[in-house]
Amino acid sequence: MEILKYGRIRDLRNDRGLTQKQVAKLLNVSQNTYSQYEIGISRFPLDAVVRLAEYYNVSIDYLVGLTDETAPYPRKRRQP
Repeated sequence: MEILKYGRIRDLRNDRGLTQKQVAKLLNVSQNTYSQYEIGISRFPLDAVVRLAEYYNVSIDYLVGLTDETAPYPRKRRQP
């Protein structure tokens, strides 16, 4: 069985029927770079983590395996 460092980003992508290329486009990176994020070869930048959490509507803690709770924390209200 394959153990991925950040397997949840792969699982979320697969659950939504997305390809690595589609998610890579969302993050403005190459498919190869995104693949390296999934398998833990490359660290993904914080802005990519935030974008993925917002896109999948999950918490960052869930994305990186710190919790099993998928619900994101309440968002701060943006100042007008």
